[in-house]
Amino acid sequence: MPHYCTLIPGDGIGPEVAQAAVRAVEATGVDIVWRRAELNEAIILESGKTLPQYLLDSLNETRVGLKGPVTTPVAGGFQSVNVALRKTLDLFANVRPVRTLPGIKTRFEDVHIDMVIFRENTEDLYSGLEHEVVKDVVTSLKVITRTASERIARYAFYYAKKNGRKQVAAIHKANIMKLADGLFLRCCRETAQQFPEIQYKELIVDNASMQLVIRPETFDVLLLPNLYGDIVSDLAAGLVGGLGIVPGANMGETHAVFEAVHGSAPDIAGQGKANPTALMLSAVMLLIHLGETEAANQLQSAVEAVYREGKHLTGDVGGSASTEEFTEAVLHAIKA
Repeated sequence: MPHYCTLIPGDGIGPEVAQAAVRAVEATGVDIVWRRAELNEAIILESGKTLPQYLLDSLNETRVGLKGPVTTPVAGGFQSVNVALRKTLDLFANVRPVRTLPGIKTRFEDVHIDMVIFRENTEDLYSGLEHEVVKDVVTSLKVITRTASERIARYAFYYAKKNGRKQVAAIHKANIMKLADGLFLRCCRETAQQFPEIQYKELIVDNASMQLVIRPETFDVLLLPNLYGDIVSDLAAGLVGGLGIVPGANMGETHAVFEAVHGSAPDIAGQGKANPTALMLSAVMLLIHLGETEAANQLQSAVEAVYREGKHLTGDVGGSASTEEFTEAVLHAIKA
């Protein structure tokens, strides 16, 4: 039986990296049927809907999606597509593995970084509950609930246990936000007691940020509320070479959407300069989710082989290859 997956190419460089990822997945031999659902800034502005019904219908049918970046206006305009998807489909867990790739020059050349970030995806300041009290005075509500905090904590600890991870670190600011972050922290502590085989520790978010850039190799699994998770996951990506090589997944009870975490980069769209690594590695996570572990390992190994060789890397990671040249190198590595 084939797998059915909704493909959302996005805009900017999205269609280029999406095509590269699709070719890489198909090269593994997995039987997958793509249901293409277009979504970009122009469609949203014309329809007046951040999530058109045909997109939701496709995701409700396939229950899994591979998504390229979609442009989000800054300080105005329509709601972020990512935020809307997470809320609508209850994709409560944002999962971002951050690993050192061979051949990438970073400030940590003698250090192997291998961490997984679990970010609560549905509440916190991203609830979007803002109000202008009087002119030029705005309040924004930080929403933390036991239900959401326990759910992301259990997800992170179950992952750690299943994948042989040794430690989970809860990141917070409960010294200042004693009620909101205090509740999140209590839920993490209670969940940790159910997993005595996993070492549990806590770090205040500012200290955690400093520790990440000093000794990133000491981190294993990080567990964070929404806002801190968003910031820290991008910080961690910078330690291994940038957002162009870091995958991401948004997981729920019934749906899963896998995406590159970088932006749509309209300034280089259509120029063949985009790096498809992040979406290819997101496709690796998709294959694991579908139970195609062998194909996932094949694609992961092929991407790492291209980086190890270093001859067909794109400009953002120090090479001069085009999107097509990098993709062809990955396809060749899969066949080999």
